Amino acid sequence: MKQVETLEEWLVKELTKRNASITTAESCTGGLLSGRIVNASGASRVFSHSFVTYSNDAKNHLLGVRKETLDSVGAVSEETAAQMAAGAAKAANAEVALSTTGIAGPDGGTPEKPVGLVYIGCVCFDKTVVEKHVFHGTRMEVREASVEAALVLAKKCLEE
Repeated sequence: MKQVETLEEWLVKELTKRNASITTAESCTGGLLSGRIVNASGASRVFSHSFVTYSNDAKNHLLGVRKETLDSVGAVSEETAAQMAAGAAKAANAEVALSTTGIAGPDGGTPEKPVGLVYIGCVCFDKTVVEKHVFHGTRMEVREASVEAALVLAKKCLEE
């Protein structure tokens, strides 16, 4: 019986076909997204490195997220997710980049930015897309749902 292909297997296969590479810029997922990608055989052909930028300082210094953005709209925002993905793509010289920034909980939420709020950015060649999600569950469940949503977004962007 043939096993069902995972999202990360599909992604690695598709990027290999296109001779393209992928990188990640993670905040709330803390490396889980990179871990999912390297679960796929052949990942080393398309994935060379990633960025775990948990602090605003790391987002600014490693990815070029503008201090003005972080000061005005915060780390958990559409603008920051877009700048994280763009900065990672540039730093890694990758055609595709995924970013995650959010509030995994159980603390840290506000009425404007509740626990479970996650922005996922995707740079796919010259196009940038950001999705807003509000996930529910434990801290780990929010992080895992964010990873799954990021992989789905990358697939959607590559299929367009």
